[in-house]
Amino acid sequence: MCGMGRKIILSIDGGGIRGIIPAVALAKLEQTTGKPARETVSFAAGTSTGALLSAAVAAGIPAARIVEIYRKRGKEIFSPGAPWNTIRQYTTGHKYDTRNLYKVLKEEFGPAADWKLNDCPIDVLITATALSDGKPWYFVRDNPKNARTTGTQKLLDCATASAAAPTYFEPWPLPAPVGKLVDGGVGVTGNPVYQACVEAFFYHDGYQPEETTVISFGTGRFQSQKSPGSILAWLNWVLDELLHSPQDQQTLLVRRHFTATVFHRLDPTIKKDVDMDGVGEVEYLYGVGREFAQGVDWPAML
Repeated sequence: MCGMGRKIILSIDGGGIRGIIPAVALAKLEQTTGKPARETVSFAAGTSTGALLSAAVAAGIPAARIVEIYRKRGKEIFSPGAPWNTIRQYTTGHKYDTRNLYKVLKEEFGPAADWKLNDCPIDVLITATALSDGKPWYFVRDNPKNARTTGTQKLLDCATASAAAPTYFEPWPLPAPVGKLVDGGVGVTGNPVYQACVEAFFYHDGYQPEETTVISFGTGRFQSQKSPGSILAWLNWVLDELLHSPQDQQTLLVRRHFTATVFHRLDPTIKKDVDMDGVGEVEYLYGVGREFAQGVDWPAML
């Protein structure tokens, strides 16, 4: 479908375990086309769990396998241990060991675990934030029109750093001059679709707005929030808002600035307030994803 001349930019928001929802939609894409998502998508962008998904798409991991990673290996990443996780959160600033996340990814990515960004067969954009100064990092392949400063970074390191959400995971280090990084959603890229469009249309010769379809996935929206009842609950509420409040802003910017593109924004409403580490709700989220995917008309969008 991509071979008909149109470029396809895929962008996926952050959201922790809720990433299973767009993963199920990608599995439907592969069932529809009969080929890996990376043979349909020209450019995969993501933040946090969306970065993990985008990196997996670039690595050629079947989407059905990605879904199973969420279902079967989520507990290895968000390792249960309450109340010890909460105690560790107070004493160290994070609940989970980022090395567990990296270990699962390394096992699942196989040979692609050693790829640099420049080794990816499609364009990628992975967002992260520097711990030292709050600087946003946009990890992309090197090309003659960009600064050529990130293409030699490891794909797996970039994805792990993007998923290192403060208070959930400890920061993840990359080689100098980058340093320690945290979730790219700390700032304005919880939804990285606008940054992906800027990268494609201004820093790449291969993309023209009028010849591009942009597909942006959210990871589920819960519309009814209860008032937090404790300091920790307020901390989690503030963090969640920081990571996800820019979603609508980024969507609006794409619609206003790139009017010639065909743009699709898909983000289902969920009935439960599932935290980013809510692995106990993964089967509920899987059901949401399956219902959501039924309504995603891939042939029409592509």
